[in-house]
Amino acid sequence: MDSWRLIVDGPSGGARNMAVDRAILSAHESGSGPPTLRLYRWSLPTVSLGRFQDVGDVDLAYCREHGIGVCRRPTGGRGVLHDDELTYSVVAGVRDGLPRGVRGSYGVLCEALAEAYRELGIAAELTARPRGPRGSGACYLHATPADLSLGAAKLSGSAQVWSHDSCLQHGSFTITRDIGREAAVFRLDHDARTALAKTTRTIVDACESRPADGVLEAAVVAGFERVFRIRLEAGDLSSDEERATGEAVADLALSDH
Repeated sequence: MDSWRLIVDGPSGGARNMAVDRAILSAHESGSGPPTLRLYRWSLPTVSLGRFQDVGDVDLAYCREHGIGVCRRPTGGRGVLHDDELTYSVVAGVRDGLPRGVRGSYGVLCEALAEAYRELGIAAELTARPRGPRGSGACYLHATPADLSLGAAKLSGSAQVWSHDSCLQHGSFTITRDIGREAAVFRLDHDARTALAKTTRTIVDACESRPADGVLEAAVVAGFERVFRIRLEAGDLSSDEERATGEAVADLALSDH
C-alpha cells in the first residue's frame, strides 16, 4: 500500500494558507515532495479569489471594516468566503495514479470527498449539471459538475490547477454559513441572497449538530484512504517548502488583517 503525507495545520491567515498549498504543488512537480493531503483552518474570516478573478467582485471596504481578510488562490474559479469550515487541499499527480486532466481527476478526487461526507452520514453526490447566475463572483451561488450536493443543494465546491503532471485541488467542508456576511462581501442583492440561502447546505444543516473536534478531519482521511487505497502518514513541510511559502505570501495577500 502506497503512503501519502498528511498535514493537519492549525488556523492561519489566508495568504499563508494559499502559499503553503502552492509550495506543496511546486515541490511535487519538481519531484522533491510527496503526494499530500493537507487539512487546515483560517485565523479569521477570509475571502479567497480565483487566480484570474477581478478583485472588484468583493466589497473591500466592507471587508476592511469587518476584519475580513482577502487573498488570491493559485487555483481558478470564483470567490469563497472561508469562515466556519475545514479546508482540504490535495496535491498528487499522474505518477500517483491520478487521472490526467481536469475532468477525470475531479471525478476521483470528488469521490474521496463524497466518501468523507458519507462517513458523517451525509449522502453527498457529484452535482449533476452546472447552474447559477453568470454575473455573480460568489462561488456558492454557482454549481458545477465538480461540486458536491445534497439533493439539489450545494454542499461544497472545489478548485483545481495543474502544473505539468502535478495537480492541486482544494475546497471547503462548510460547517456553518453566515448568509448575511457572505451577501455583504459579494454585494448580493435580495434575490441572490435568497438564492444563496435556498440552494446551499452546510454540515450542521445536514447533521443537525456540530461534529466533535477531530471527527471531520478523521472522515476526510478515511475518505481519501478508501478511494485511493493509500495510507496517510502524518508529516510536516520540508525546509524548501517552508522557504517557498515565505516567498509566496506577499504575492497572494490582497488584504490580510
